Order: sequence, then C-alpha cells, then structure tokens
Amino acid sequence: MYEHISLEHHGSVGLVKLDRPKMNVLNRQMQEEIREISQSISKNADIRVVVFYGGEKSFAAGADIKEMVDWDAKVAAKQTPGLQACFTAVSEIPKPTIAAISGYALGGGLELALSCDLRIASSDAQLGQPEILLGVIPGAGGTQRLTRLIGAARAKDLIFTGRFVSATEALGLGLVNQVVEPQELLPRVLELAVQLGIGCASELAAAKAAIDFGIEQPLSAGLVTEQKLFSGLFGGVDQGIGMKSFIENGPGKANFS
Repeated sequence: MYEHISLEHHGSVGLVKLDRPKMNVLNRQMQEEIREISQSISKNADIRVVVFYGGEKSFAAGADIKEMVDWDAKVAAKQTPGLQACFTAVSEIPKPTIAAISGYALGGGLELALSCDLRIASSDAQLGQPEILLGVIPGAGGTQRLTRLIGAARAKDLIFTGRFVSATEALGLGLVNQVVEPQELLPRVLELAVQLGIGCASELAAAKAAIDFGIEQPLSAGLVTEQKLFSGLFGGVDQGIGMKSFIENGPGKANFS
C-alpha cells in the first residue's frame, strides 16, 4: 500500500518501519504516507501501541531539502500546513507511541520523534534541529514540541546553534527516555510496547489526552480536563475489572477487556 513505509504487527503492537534509503529523508510522499497510516492506526482497535522505527542506520535525516530549495514565501506558506499535518497525525494517535531512534534523527526526523510519546535511542544516535544552518527554522513542530519537552532555554540552545547531540546528552536533556546499545534497541522498544499494551486501552487514551490537552492549558483548566476524563471512566467495564482485581489480588493482576 505504501512505497516508503510499512506496518508490521507484533501482537497488539504496530511497528511502522520507515524505508527510504539511504537515510530516510522525509519527502512529501513519505510524509503523506505517515499521516495516512497514523490516521488508519488510530481507528484500528487491534493495535494498542505504535512504534516508529527507521532501521539500524538512521531514524530519519530530515525533510527533503531538494523539494524546498526553490520555494518562495508564498509556496512555503501553502506547503507548511502539509508538513505539520504529518506529525500532528502522529501526535493525535490515541494510543501510546514510541520512537525507536538509531543513527540520525535530525530536523523533520527529530520532529517525528517529538510527536511520539516516548523516545528510546541507541547509544550511537545523533539528534538535532539543524534548520538554522540552512537559513530557516524548524517548521513542522520543532520549535513548539521541543520547547514543551525540554524547556525554552535548552530548546533555544539546540535550535539557535543547530548542533547535534549524542544519545547520552539527549538523555540528560530529557529529549529521550532511555539509551540502549544498538543491538538492543528494537527488542527493548518492542518489550516496552508489549508492557504498555497490557494496560487498558481506554484508560491509556484518557491519560494521554489529559496530559496532552492539559499541558496547553492553565493548571486550573488542566485539572478540570483531568477531572472530566477521570470521571468518565467510571462505570466502564475495565474500571470495574481493574478495581475489583486490585481488591482481590493486589496491583497489576487485572485482565482488562
């Protein structure tokens, strides 16, 4: 169905593999394919957790500059919403999403990783937003998602300089959640995905919504959002299963529907 990506099923885990040799440069077709598959996965009840993986050599080395080099401001204004729509679709998947990062995650590649809930990097990974070195700025969410993740001062450092950071520095910045050896990356990410998939799908979706919507609001409004999502889960099948299982067997023993 797709030319530059594929979807593998590992039980309830959907593994989206990026495949545009040599570096998974994200041309417009590939971006559109990511948008389409993200929207499809969002509606697929059989997939409970989603992993984005670019292979052993490169997660994604940015957008295809050859497609942009001759744009003027009018063309850029027309095309930029399409750039952002790809990663917005990833961020709106109502299930846990994990970016498995090996090699380069640069520019649009990092913006794709930032659109995921968690980021696990191999020890040889290099991450960055080098758009400033091309005479532009991140335009597909980088200035916004990076700032929300690691704070304004750290985001300005990376965006203003365009420098690459190692996996170790990325971990210290809070840019990635874990660092593992290259050969352990995909097995570790799939192991984590399976763990997440054991949880109740509706509760995971509610938790994700509470965090993602709440962070955009003042604390008082975020608390109201949390209250509504929390209350809405009561009376559901899985809330009953989870609480009764806790009372009878202790935590972590529930078999959700």
